[in-house]
Amino acid sequence: MKFTVNWLKQYIDFDFTPDELADRLTMAGLEVDSVDALFHGLDEVRVAKIVEVAPHPNADKLSLCEVAVGPERYRVVCGAPNAAVGMLTAIALPGVTLPSGLKIKKSKIRGESSIGMLCSERDLGISEEHSGIMELPETLEHGQSLIEALELKDTLIEVDLTPNRPDCTSVIGVAREVAGFTRGNISQPIEKELPALTGEGVPFAVDVESPEDCPRYAARLLRNVTIAPSPWWLKKRLLSIGLRPINNVVDITNFVMLEYGQPLHAFDFDELAGHRIVVRKPAPGETITTLDGTKRELDPEMLLICDAEKPVAVAGVMGGGNSEVSAATTDVLLESACFNPISIRRTSRMLKLGTDASYRFERGVDPELAPRALERVVQLMVAITGAKVVNDGVDFCEGIAEPPVLSLRVKKTCDLLGMDFSADDLIDFLTSIEIRAEKKDEDTLTVRPPSFRVDLEREIDLVEEIARLKGFNDIPSALPMVPMSFAERDQGRDLQKQAASILTSLGFYEAINYSFVSERHFDMLGLEEEDPQRTVVRLLNPIAEDQSVMRTMLLPGLLENVCRNINHQTTDVRLFEIGKVFHPTGGDQPDEKVRLAAVMSGRRHPGSSRLYFAEELVDIFDAKGAVEQLMEGFRLPQVEFLLAEGAPKRYVDPGSFFELKVDGKEIGCVGMLAKKALKQFGIKQDCFFLDIHLDELVELAAAPKTFTPLPKFQAVSWDIAVLVPEGVQAGQMIEAIGSFDDPLVQSADIFDVYRGKPIEDGIKSVAISVTYRSSEKTLDDETVGRVHEKIIDMILSRFNGRLREV
Repeated sequence: MKFTVNWLKQYIDFDFTPDELADRLTMAGLEVDSVDALFHGLDEVRVAKIVEVAPHPNADKLSLCEVAVGPERYRVVCGAPNAAVGMLTAIALPGVTLPSGLKIKKSKIRGESSIGMLCSERDLGISEEHSGIMELPETLEHGQSLIEALELKDTLIEVDLTPNRPDCTSVIGVAREVAGFTRGNISQPIEKELPALTGEGVPFAVDVESPEDCPRYAARLLRNVTIAPSPWWLKKRLLSIGLRPINNVVDITNFVMLEYGQPLHAFDFDELAGHRIVVRKPAPGETITTLDGTKRELDPEMLLICDAEKPVAVAGVMGGGNSEVSAATTDVLLESACFNPISIRRTSRMLKLGTDASYRFERGVDPELAPRALERVVQLMVAITGAKVVNDGVDFCEGIAEPPVLSLRVKKTCDLLGMDFSADDLIDFLTSIEIRAEKKDEDTLTVRPPSFRVDLEREIDLVEEIARLKGFNDIPSALPMVPMSFAERDQGRDLQKQAASILTSLGFYEAINYSFVSERHFDMLGLEEEDPQRTVVRLLNPIAEDQSVMRTMLLPGLLENVCRNINHQTTDVRLFEIGKVFHPTGGDQPDEKVRLAAVMSGRRHPGSSRLYFAEELVDIFDAKGAVEQLMEGFRLPQVEFLLAEGAPKRYVDPGSFFELKVDGKEIGCVGMLAKKALKQFGIKQDCFFLDIHLDELVELAAAPKTFTPLPKFQAVSWDIAVLVPEGVQAGQMIEAIGSFDDPLVQSADIFDVYRGKPIEDGIKSVAISVTYRSSEKTLDDETVGRVHEKIIDMILSRFNGRLREV
């Protein structure tokens, strides 16, 4: 966005220097790219009046001009065809260096002396016009400095706008920002009440077929328009920001676009078929030749401005050549509209055509601005072109949406900015940039953002406005208060990491499977129809038939992994997975639980040399050992392995399936998979599994870490060999010894279980090694013997056993 300081001062009064203004705008969020003095190097160029013109005696296309520069007279050879007696123009006298670098000297041209040079606009660096010398207004006095006479001394400022600030694509929009930090009042070009445009009795019609793409369309008709060059003040405004003046009508629409930020278009009314405007989408195969002379193919999603027969403009981008204003135009239909930003952006990209109008429309033009900008154009057209306004006009506004109403909390604003504000302070800040705010209560303001601020959508946007208007440099800097403590760790995540570490140390590899699985898994496992695991969350749009439901078990995915490994000749498999399972709750979100599942199959020592290790296969005890290692690593109480009550699941071997409990709470299961279930997954070798509910383990209290010094005294081990009934579990005997209340008992291990002759049927021999140690002295046989006898008596009485004699 480009503007000049003098142009800006027409709307807001301030006393900043250009550099100070640029700094204040940048700190207010409008980043200034450049600040450049305009028309420098013209200080010594003067206004001259041609008092006599005579032909050059030695050249047909040259003339001898006698010019007056104040009291002085000079003779200048000139080749411009428009040089005429009485004309005021610009002269560069000898010694002047023009912006192009040309230094003027006294010279002879075709034998005639020439003192100075009569300049065109291009010679002076004002524009690219060079068809003749510059013609100045008759109201000027010759002898004046050109800079002073034309009030050319000015500064150009260019602002790099972010896409969310379309309100600042105009000089008035920038003035509104300046008013925010000066607390001044903006002088509006149109302050009177706008005339109502009812569309009654006007000699034209407007039909908007796509209100979602054109929420507002206003139009008025002017007759008896005189097409001519624009007055100097208007040309100067356009030239100062790099726009080329064309004629008074086009220049007025461009000027108002820059002034208000509202693009406008002028149609030659006589070229509009049926004197009708239709805003519609293109018909198949329809084309348009735009003002740049290019024939353009149209996409069905583009928006067109058409007459009764044909397209006359690409909405929001560029007009058509078949309705442009020309020197013969007398009646002009003015358009001031608001278009959908997305539609314009898409059209501009597809046509590879960017214009000043599309730049503004694709960022969002205020729909309330259209009639005001239209009235401003009408005002200037009447004053400059002598046009007559046709009473009334059309203002279609059915697509305008209701503006939002926001709440701004005073305390929240103070907390976020680290400053103290009152409700009145915030109201003062917001009203300075035309944002209406009023008290709802002592801590809350009701804020109604104006329609030109499309970026204000949430409370935090209003807080940002307060920060901008207060000044970012005035907001105090402070280091945040950071407590010297570690953030609380997620126990569930720590447990998952710990489980993964323990299992990988045991030779397992981690698997990661999709949460989307096939419903066939339940049939392959042989689950009962009423099994809760069959109640699943179904996907509305699955990516594949075998990924149509969310998993309720981790085991089927691991079994597919086992099958895949065996098919690739990797028969020794140890895999685990930690992941979520999903159960429907009847609401929008399923119940998500984290589980740990692992499978084991193949040799007990995978990857080891068969020369040194027997080809022993894994069994249920390996799976139980993995569970015990996990519980020990979690520092949880002793896990209980209990035979399942009632009929076990069909996919497990009934004789090798145990439920896991810790402190009476069921945490999972471990067992051997049934051969029938394995066959369904294409597995022909035994496979063992464990399945643990990690979320349940998080709720259990882990034993605190304890540290004891290394023992000073040696331990002694005594053995016990007892005969007990077959139904007695050896692990229960170890637990009984571990719970024996004597400090000398350190540990107990089973080293042999024997069945067979000479032991009778239904009885087994269990050999246990008990380790004793004292932290105070070396143990003697008498001391150990007393404790050992007590343990033997406890074992024999509790488990209905007797000592083995042979």
